[in-house]
Amino acid sequence: MIVETIITTVAPDGAVNCAPMGVEWGDEALVLKPFLETATYRNVAATGAAVVNLIDDVRVFAHAAIANPQYPTVPAVAVSGVVLADCCSWREVQVRSIDSTPPRSRIDAAVVHHGMRREFIGFNRARHAVLEAAIYVTRLHLLPRAFIESELARLQVIVDKTAGAHEIEAMTLLAEHVRSVPVDLDRHDR
Repeated sequence: MIVETIITTVAPDGAVNCAPMGVEWGDEALVLKPFLETATYRNVAATGAAVVNLIDDVRVFAHAAIANPQYPTVPAVAVSGVVLADCCSWREVQVRSIDSTPPRSRIDAAVVHHGMRREFIGFNRARHAVLEAAIYVTRLHLLPRAFIESELARLQVIVDKTAGAHEIEAMTLLAEHVRSVPVDLDRHDR
């Protein structure tokens, strides 16, 4: 099963990177699949660690899909990394193996610590729609622009019907980002 998360990694120079990523979920192990050209891949390959954050605020997914947002963090307990201060729960992982076959790596990681701050209630339809939109935004370099724009329009209908203020804010951010990126510059380095 793939679970949508926010991965926090730390570069050797201490810079924190936040990136949305679906991970193969397990109780004792997780599989991360970052693209090879991303900061997530570089950081995990360099440090051997990451933190997988479960968060219910889709604005974090939207911001992380288009940039490297700086959110409040706290130090991880068992790995060299950071935990999002506002996450519901998290898993600290240590790399067991990395397969760097292009275009995406496959990083098998052991869960070495986990924690919980509050209950994760789940996502309504609008939050799911924003998550899907965020995934499409990270694929601007892979998918035809017309397809992404049609999917965003379809997802906007769901947001319009079921969203609260946070979901509207997140969807607006994603739609504006797609409109602002020239077609020939559809590139994303997360």
